[in-house]
Amino acid sequence: MSGRLTGRLAIITGGSRGIGEAIAVAYAREGARVVIASRKLEGIQAAAERINAVYPGAAIPMVCHVGKVETIPAFVQEVENKHGIPDILVNNAATNPYFGPMLDLEWSAWDKTFQVNLKGTFAMSREVASRLILSNRSGSIINMSSVYGTVGAPYQSIYAMTKAAMISMTRTMAVELGPADIRVNAIAPGLVDTRFASAIVSNPDLVRIFTERAPLHRYARPDEIAGMAVFLASSDASYITGQTIPIDGGYTIA
Repeated sequence: MSGRLTGRLAIITGGSRGIGEAIAVAYAREGARVVIASRKLEGIQAAAERINAVYPGAAIPMVCHVGKVETIPAFVQEVENKHGIPDILVNNAATNPYFGPMLDLEWSAWDKTFQVNLKGTFAMSREVASRLILSNRSGSIINMSSVYGTVGAPYQSIYAMTKAAMISMTRTMAVELGPADIRVNAIAPGLVDTRFASAIVSNPDLVRIFTERAPLHRYARPDEIAGMAVFLASSDASYITGQTIPIDGGYTIA
């Protein structure tokens, strides 16, 4: 443990498994307290128990459904009341309810994807940033985008649209919040072995499409994304803002 995040408080949405849990583990290892948020209490309680078994008291499970944006102000207020103002926000929660041709997309899937992936991210960022500004504190917001927000993404059109918009949101927030010393960056993972991506990872033909193009010829583990989230939240990245950093085994350069 290097202690790069000692004394910091982080909120990680979608923190009960996959990339979110891997980031929570990495933050705890670096000395941070971590509020892991998700819509199901059982999942975040189990994740918190796993983390606290190694880093006692580091993980705090709190329920929050980022798709219900009207509940986000009360959630962030509860975090502040019980644990303090968060220094770090990782907007990791996402949904991808539709996999198929763009022209067959139902509006219900469109609405749900934009509600969670964009509106929820914006609402959470606004609540945290507003508190940091009022308290005259610096902070770091990290948005989990995707390489599919930077390239054409057949059969993942609506998901890719939200991730592309998230990159734009990251840049604009970085410009507006920079004078308050709040840095905003995005991570754009490629294919990662998570339950969220199980429809692709479990399909050899779809996996081959990704791994044959990526120079490293494999997909990522969740912990391989977490290291960048630690770096961007730490003082090592104190002069980095508005950037979208791909972690994709070289997929987007091939």
